[in-house]
Amino acid sequence: MTIPYTSVALADPLQRAVADMGYETMTPIQEQAIPVVLTGKDVMGAAQTGTGKTAAFALPLLQRLLAHENTSASPARHPVRALVLLPTRELADQVAEQVALYAKYTQLRSTVVFGGMDMKPQTLELKKGVEVLVATPGRLLDHIEAKNVVLNHVEYVVLDEADRMLDIGFLPDLQRILSYLPKERTTLLFSATFSPEIKRLAASYLHDPVTIEVARPNATAATVEQHFYAVDEDDKRRAIRQVLKERALTQAFVFVNSKLGCARLARSLARDGLKTTALHGDKSQDERLKALEAFKSGEVDLLVCTDVAARGLDIKDVPAVFNHDVPFNAEDYVHRIGRTGRAGASGLAVTLVTSHDARLMAELEKLLKKKVEVEPIELDDERPRGHYNDGRHRGVRDDDESARRTPRHVYARPSQPRDPFFDRPYEPHPGSDGPATWEQSPKTPVAARGRVSANIKPRRATAALFKAPRSEDAPA
Repeated sequence: MTIPYTSVALADPLQRAVADMGYETMTPIQEQAIPVVLTGKDVMGAAQTGTGKTAAFALPLLQRLLAHENTSASPARHPVRALVLLPTRELADQVAEQVALYAKYTQLRSTVVFGGMDMKPQTLELKKGVEVLVATPGRLLDHIEAKNVVLNHVEYVVLDEADRMLDIGFLPDLQRILSYLPKERTTLLFSATFSPEIKRLAASYLHDPVTIEVARPNATAATVEQHFYAVDEDDKRRAIRQVLKERALTQAFVFVNSKLGCARLARSLARDGLKTTALHGDKSQDERLKALEAFKSGEVDLLVCTDVAARGLDIKDVPAVFNHDVPFNAEDYVHRIGRTGRAGASGLAVTLVTSHDARLMAELEKLLKKKVEVEPIELDDERPRGHYNDGRHRGVRDDDESARRTPRHVYARPSQPRDPFFDRPYEPHPGSDGPATWEQSPKTPVAARGRVSANIKPRRATAALFKAPRSEDAPA
C-alpha cells in the first residue's frame, strides 16, 4: 500500500513544490524515513539506489528549518543550519538542484560548493548567508580554512552515499568537518550498502539512530531486467550495437573500468554513427557538467562513463545500462544498474563477460548471494569496420573486409640501374707486374720488418715515469 504525499505533515509551501514536481505517492524509504526525521531523531538508512533518498531527508529537514525562515537581507540571519555531504561533484550538484526545487516557495536559502570550479562565486554565495549547504568534503574544508563559512549553528548533518565517501578516502576529511560542528545535532546517514566500516562510522557519530532498511543490503532493484552475455573482447562493441537495435533503446549508460578505455570506446561508438559522449575523471568539471546536460536533454544517446557516474545520478527514464567491463568492485555493480529502473520504472542491465572475468564474476555472485547465469549471444554478421581500439588493442581488425580487400602497402627500395663495372673480373692496374699482392705465394718477399706485417706501424717511443728495473738491479 502506497502513502500519498498529501497525508504527510508538510507545510503548504513544501506540498506545493512536491505537487509541481509530480510526486503523488511516497517510495518505501520515504514512507519510513520522513516521519522519523520530522521527530528529530538520528537515522541510519539503507535503500537501493534510485528509490528517492534525497526527498527522504530533504523534505523533513526543510520542514524543520521553516522555524528559522525570514526575509532579512542580513547574512547573520541566514547561518548554515543544515549540511549535506556527498562524495562526487555531479551528485552534489544534483542534490542541490533538488533542494532548491523543494524550497522554491519558502524563504530558505541553499547553495552548493564542490571542487573543479572557481572558489570566488562560491564564496560570494556563502557570504550572503545560506540555511542549507550542499558540499563535497574537500572543497568544504577549503572554505572552512579560508574562513568563508562558519558551521557553529548547524543543527542537521546528512552523510549521503557514505559508503562511497569511505571508498575514496574521505574518512579523515569527514572527521575534520564533523569536529567543527556542534555536539548537539541530528545526524542522518544514508547509503545504498551497509558495510562494517559504515556501521563503525555510525557508531562514532550517530546517537541512538533509527535503522531503516527497505531492502536487503547490496540487493538490486526488482524492476531491472539483468542479462549477462558471454562475448569475446573484440565483440563487445558489436554486442552493444546489436542489443540497442533489437530492443529499440533510445538512451543508455555504458560503464567502463578505465578512463582511457572510456574515451576510446566513446570515439569508436561515435564512428559507428551513435550520438555518444564520454564522462570520466580526466575531464574538467565544466566538460563533465556539459556531458551530463547533453545526455539529460537527449542530445546524445549513449553516455560512456567510468564509476564517477555510478552513484546517485538521477536521470529519469534511462531505459538501459551496459557494463562494457565487469566492475572491479562488486558493489559498484549495484550502483551502476541503479541508473535505470528508477522510482519503480522498468529497466534493462546488460553485462558483457569475457573468459578473463571469472574472478570478478565470482565476487559478484558472492555479493548478490546467487548464481549468475552467463548466456550466449548470437551476433549478426555485420561487424564494425575500420580501426578498433578498446584501450588494449590497436590496429586493423583481422575480420575487417576492407583490410582484406586492400593489402597493406609494404615499403620497397626503388630499383637502381646496375653499373656493369662491378660485374667485370679483376684486371691488374696497367703498368703493374706480377700477380696481385693477395695472390703472391708465401715465398714472395714482402716489405716487412722482421716477422711483422708491413701494414703495421711501429710503436712510437714514449717517455715513461718509471723505468722498469733490469734483472741484475732487482733486490735480492
